[in-house]
Amino acid sequence: MLEFARWKYIVVAAVTLLALVIAAPNFFGEDIALQVVRKDRAVIDDAGRKSVEDALKAKGVVIKGDYVEGERMVLTFNDVNAQYAARDAVNEALSQTFVSALARAPRAPDFFRKVGLRPMPLGLDLRGGLYLLYQVDINDAVRQLVESYEQDYRRALTTNNIAFADVTSLSDEAGLATGVRVSFAAGANLAAARDVMQKVVTDLTYSINDAGSVPYIDATLTAAQITERQRNAIQLNMNSLRNRVNALGVTEPEVRQQGVDRISVALPGVLNSAEVKDILGRVATLEFRMSDVANNVQDAVSRGRAPVGSRIYYHRDGRPTLLKREIIATGDQLIDARSTATQEGPAVAIRLNAQAGDEMLRITQANLGKPMAVVLIEKTREKAFVNGQEVEREVTKQEVISEATIRGVFSNQFNITGVGQGEAQTLALLMRSGQLAAKQFIVSERPIGPSLGAENIRSGVRALIIGSAALFVFMILYYNLFGVVASLVLAVNVVLLTALLSLMKASLSLPGIAGILLTVGMAVDANVIIYERIREELRNGITPQASIRAGFEKAWTAIWDSNVTTFIAGLVLWVFGTGPIRNFATVLMLGILTSMFTAMLGSRALLTLIYGGAKKPAKLSIG
Repeated sequence: MLEFARWKYIVVAAVTLLALVIAAPNFFGEDIALQVVRKDRAVIDDAGRKSVEDALKAKGVVIKGDYVEGERMVLTFNDVNAQYAARDAVNEALSQTFVSALARAPRAPDFFRKVGLRPMPLGLDLRGGLYLLYQVDINDAVRQLVESYEQDYRRALTTNNIAFADVTSLSDEAGLATGVRVSFAAGANLAAARDVMQKVVTDLTYSINDAGSVPYIDATLTAAQITERQRNAIQLNMNSLRNRVNALGVTEPEVRQQGVDRISVALPGVLNSAEVKDILGRVATLEFRMSDVANNVQDAVSRGRAPVGSRIYYHRDGRPTLLKREIIATGDQLIDARSTATQEGPAVAIRLNAQAGDEMLRITQANLGKPMAVVLIEKTREKAFVNGQEVEREVTKQEVISEATIRGVFSNQFNITGVGQGEAQTLALLMRSGQLAAKQFIVSERPIGPSLGAENIRSGVRALIIGSAALFVFMILYYNLFGVVASLVLAVNVVLLTALLSLMKASLSLPGIAGILLTVGMAVDANVIIYERIREELRNGITPQASIRAGFEKAWTAIWDSNVTTFIAGLVLWVFGTGPIRNFATVLMLGILTSMFTAMLGSRALLTLIYGGAKKPAKLSIG
């Protein structure tokens, strides 16, 4: 008797139905859209949603639909002109609060979106994506290096009890930082000070000038060192951008250098482009400073200047505070950052390197019971009108996100509180992905048109349909009813593969379509092996039911061996390949899994339903 366990029927049916639901969003198409996100990463409430809608209504922009998903507001439109007009309206009226980006939104019913089901994104060669061109301020990288030297010199001279008057940066006629100047009082031991400075930074050129009333030591960078720092800034920014994109789950991004000081970022199949654009462009870092409790902050604010050795900062609610100029640690010294939940609310778990951890340990031991602050520093580019002309200017925002009393000694691991849940996740991502070595600003943003065009998409789909139809016709003509069964499981195989690609959010490119076609061929091959084994058993005089059972059992070894070797080849392609090669390898490996499932379980389930049970068929419709 030909039998198939009931639980296997249930598994096949459940997997097939689930795959149909997951793959369904791919068949509804997409709308052109605009995504809007609050700059503070807070959820857009009804008031925020209405402000965006009012801004578009004031410009006469017609909205096809809109909804809020997570932290993002998605607006859909009937044509590209409305999409661009909406972006301009949001940027003009709400640029202080919101950031917007061009995108595409699934056209599937709201049910699929609410349960988290989306179509698989298409690659650059099929649909395009988002293109961003960044201008990198490579001179800023040199300035940051010089500022770090200033900090090192202050700390080293203070530790060695060498008095100094001031530490300032040097710059050339073009304003490019070139080194550090340390001034001393008359009669200071400049040779001893130089020796201390050389131990801290060994590769600078040091010169002593004691001829004037204010003696000083200059520590300068060579032209080669400046050029190397600028070149490294581009590479470090590119690495940081790649890390941020990868952390956001954007597949197969293209991050490339353009010219001397520009970086282009191409993001295929991006749906969360507003979030991506905001996080990629943010120049954010942290500074840990001790609070100045010896002086009155209100007196400093009223005078308009802070006491020597301190600076005036402001909390997010506008409260002023005095912080010491001495920096305990910065985001550059961070090893890891993760968002977490504490009794005090959302937080960022910080882990510093050994040097910063030692300094934090020293500071906390010496300042128990005193407050320490965390300063968030962000640099952005804003548009303004000067003399009737629109210009861009750099804006540096420094705000205290946390100021708390040191209640225990800690070193390189601690939590930062005072942030919201969304901001904690974003801040952890920015810190973890690496600081930008230099400021960068968007100079161009546009959607990328498919390099192969819509016609190639239609050609790929047409090839899949024609190829599959030809296989179905051949299988039905050659294997009769068994061919119909093979055609059904081949269709299910494509649905399963589409569902897996959608779940993995793997972008589909033209090589991926080739992988789907190859998968269909491999699935046919598995069915052919099984059916020929069944035919062979029938020729040997075995009964029809026994032939079906023997055909599946004896074909298993051959199918397993051939698929495992092909899977290994696909794995090698995935490990050593990039871009389109990886896309092909991903589809190939997933296709192997789905084809084995449909061939060995799907086909057997259908054939057992048709020919199984107590009633024994006299013959099989297998051609």
